[in-house]
Amino acid sequence: MSVPGTGNSDALLRLESVTKDYGTRIVTHVLRGIDLVVEPGEFMALTGPSGSGKTTLLNLIGLLDRPTSGRIAFQGWDIAQLNESETTALRGRSIGFVFQFHHLLPAFTAQENVMLPLLADRGRRDAEMEDRASALLDEVGLADRASYLAVELSGGEQQRVALARSLVMRPPLVLADEPTGNLDSESGAQVFRLLRAFNERYGTTFVIVTHDDRLAVQCDRTVHMVDGRVDSDT
Repeated sequence: MSVPGTGNSDALLRLESVTKDYGTRIVTHVLRGIDLVVEPGEFMALTGPSGSGKTTLLNLIGLLDRPTSGRIAFQGWDIAQLNESETTALRGRSIGFVFQFHHLLPAFTAQENVMLPLLADRGRRDAEMEDRASALLDEVGLADRASYLAVELSGGEQQRVALARSLVMRPPLVLADEPTGNLDSESGAQVFRLLRAFNERYGTTFVIVTHDDRLAVQCDRTVHMVDGRVDSDT
């Protein structure tokens, strides 16, 4: 399966007049004309009350869904021009995901969980894949937990494994949906510090959905949503 190369835009991500509606007989307008540009290397918080459209917007940015109208360009490519297999390949190789709940496979080791995106992409396990997963586990402070099953890890450790998994494809963009929301304050702060460290070390772009104002103020940019619109961008 081929993956489109990088287009001719300097912006990593560009949304123009993006809307998202659900339903046919009764239509719910979730996103109402979103204009947003995300540059390479940004560390951005996406905030807003429940129901403001944050998760829907994240799904569109993550190429998990398509807009009702408007245009989304990722790495210069108009997503509407890609078929489903091309979109899936682009998402798998260029976008990492970290969720509030880690979604690790309980019967797999920490190392095997980190390798999963690579395994899905290549179809077979190899030494380079194992080395890359081990190096990332070391970077998140879990080198000594590589052979532990996911169920043998604490909540904070599991989320650090999920962070390593999101980075194993070396994507230019990582989307984090309430990545500290299910953790105690100490573990949450540790995970957030790791997000920032990877941003600074590798230039990975992070878009972080959070309800925690203490985390949002530590980001370089905060996009606040209200009723499906961007209310402020600071």
